[in-house]
Parts: sequence; C-alpha cells; structure tokens
Amino acid sequence: MKRKLITSLLCVSLILSLAGCAKQTDNTTAPAAKATDAVVNMVSNTYLEGYDTFEVTSPDVVDGVWVDDISNTKLGDNSSPELSWQPVEGAEEYVIYMVDRNSKGFLHWKSGGIKETSLPRGWAPKDLEYNGPHVGHGYTHMYDIYVIALKAPVDKIDGAVNCNNGRLAEFIESLNTDSDGNTGNIISYGVVSGTFTDARFRDEEPTGAYNK
Repeated sequence: MKRKLITSLLCVSLILSLAGCAKQTDNTTAPAAKATDAVVNMVSNTYLEGYDTFEVTSPDVVDGVWVDDISNTKLGDNSSPELSWQPVEGAEEYVIYMVDRNSKGFLHWKSGGIKETSLPRGWAPKDLEYNGPHVGHGYTHMYDIYVIALKAPVDKIDGAVNCNNGRLAEFIESLNTDSDGNTGNIISYGVVSGTFTDARFRDEEPTGAYNK
C-alpha cells in the first residue's frame, strides 16, 4: 500500500515536472555491444566536487559499456540498472541521479528516500523515475549514476526525468539542506559510469552535429 501511494505521488510529481521541463531546458538481457570510439561534444559536467566519495558498482556495466537491457530501445527493457554500495556511516537515506554527460543536465533517473544499499535491476518505476538511454543520433554518450548519501531527508528532489535540466548542479547542491533547514546534509557520494550507443549506429561513424 505504501509503495502504491508513493507511486501515485510520483505520477503527480512527474506530470508537474514535465510541465516545467521547457522552463528548465537550455535552448540548445542483451549483451553489451562495443561502443564506437568517438564520444562527441562531451560536456564535462562534474557535480559534488569537494565531497567525500564511496564506491558504487553495477554488473550492468560491462567493459565500460551499459548493457542493452537498461536502455529504452528495441533491444532494451527500460529497466533501471542494478546497483550496490557499502552503507555510509551516518546516512539516513540516499538519492540517485542518472545523468547523460553529453547533455546539459539530461536526467534518466531520479529517485529519493532510498534506504537500501543494493538495488536490483528494474527497481525504479519506469518512466516515473527512470527512462533509460535512448540515443538516436548515432553518437556514443557517457551516462553517470550518482548515489548521494544524506544525513536526513529533504523536502524535495528537484529535476525532471527525460528532460534537460540546465540547473542540475544547483538542484543537486540543494540536497545539502535537509527538510528542517539544516545545512551540511550531504555526507558523500559515489559514481558509476558507462557509455551507450544506439545499436543502429554501432557499425557506423557518427555524422552531423549533436544539438541537444
């Protein structure tokens, strides 16, 4: 019942987030296949610099490439990746963001209030919290999953899934203030990364400019 209630609330949140997506946007289990060498127009977004880190692992990254199953393509199941990490001392909950590094804050996964430290594949509700890689331009993109350890819950987790979020750095940093207004809420974070290339283009060199 609790999960159904959370899912219902997430539906409302998703609708509101998508409605505001344009305002945030800048104008601008199949085995993994080998990605093309070129990772074009790399946007070197780095988040949470200066915080302590911990290790996050996923069997869904094979030789640096996300497996097809996690993608929102014909070869995939649009299932959130399996993740695991060691419990962080003092952490009451965790937040997850999955970001396309070749974009301006394009989110593929946003979940909060996480108590577990081991998530099976498909844990996140599809479309509501997770929308897997779905590159259609023939380019190899890098996808980073951030797991953020928090001392206490926060009022909200900003950002719209399946959208560019030009203020994502600000959204992530806002987690450092808990629901009671106390700062210093972020303890540490972990990142697991991999590339993904749409299967239609894996044997072709990308052409043209990527403009999203």
